[in-house]
Amino acid sequence: MNIKGSTNIVGLIGHPVEHSFSPPMHNAAFAELGLDYAYVAFDVNPDDLKSAVDGAKSLNIKGFNVTIPHKIEVMQYLDELDEVARLIGAVNTIDFKNLKGYNTDGIGAVRAIEEVTSIKDKNVVVAGAGGASRAISFYLAKFGAGSMTILNRNVNKAQNLADDVLKSDLIGDVGADSISEIDSYLKDADILVDTTPLGMDPHINDEPIAKSDAMHEDLVVFDAVYNPNETVLLKEAIKAGAKPVYGIKMLLYQGAESFKIWTGRDAPIDVMQDALNKHLGR
Repeated sequence: MNIKGSTNIVGLIGHPVEHSFSPPMHNAAFAELGLDYAYVAFDVNPDDLKSAVDGAKSLNIKGFNVTIPHKIEVMQYLDELDEVARLIGAVNTIDFKNLKGYNTDGIGAVRAIEEVTSIKDKNVVVAGAGGASRAISFYLAKFGAGSMTILNRNVNKAQNLADDVLKSDLIGDVGADSISEIDSYLKDADILVDTTPLGMDPHINDEPIAKSDAMHEDLVVFDAVYNPNETVLLKEAIKAGAKPVYGIKMLLYQGAESFKIWTGRDAPIDVMQDALNKHLGR
C-alpha cells in the first residue's frame, strides 16, 4: 500500500475493533481498483464518540463504518440520515461529504439471501429482536417479503419490533412470538434468518435455535454469525437438506455497499471475498 499525502482515509469506529475483518477486505478492494484510499480501524471509547466525529471532519476523513457500541449514539452527531437508517434507528456507515448516516447491514443480509432465493412474497421467520434483527427486518420488508414473524426470548421486544416494521408500510403482515415456538413456524416458512449470537466463536457448540428435524428441504437458512463459517444452525440446515446462507456473505455485501457510498464505484466483490477468506485462513 502506497500511502501518501493525497491518500483518502476511511475506517471503522467501534470499541473494541482489533478483530475486525473490514481493513483487509476494503484495502484489497482499493488496491484492485487503483484507488488512493486506505482503511484503518479506530478504537473509540463511547465517551469520546463526539470528539471522534468532530476530529474526523477536521482531519478530512472521507468515511466511517460504525460498529458496536456506537451505531445508535452516533446518529445525534450527523447532519442527515438515509431513509432506511432512520427507520432502523441505527447507522453503520457515515459519508463525510454531507455527514450522512446509512445502514448497510440489512442490504448485506438481503443480497446474501438473494444469491439463493428471491425474498419477494416469501414467508420469513426472523430469530432475535436486537440491532441486527432490526436492520435486516426492515430490508426484508423493503424487498417485498410477503409475511414475517419475529421470534425472541423477550416476546415484548419482538412485538415492539414487529409493530415498528408494520408502521413503515413496507409490509402488511408481521407477527411476533417466543423463540421457543420456532418449530411450529418453520413448517410453513420459506426463509429462516438467525440474528442471535448463538454459535459464535468461541461458543461454537451452543445449542442451535432449531434442529434439522424441524426444517424442510425447501427452507433457506441464513445465519448472521460468520465466525465460524459453518455454525451449529447451518450444520443442522445441511443435515436437513435445506439451503444454507453463510454470514460472511452479509459482511461482504454490507462492506461493498459502504465502499460504493464512499467512492461512487462498484466494489470488486470477488477480490473482497478472497481477502476475507485469506484473513480467515480458508
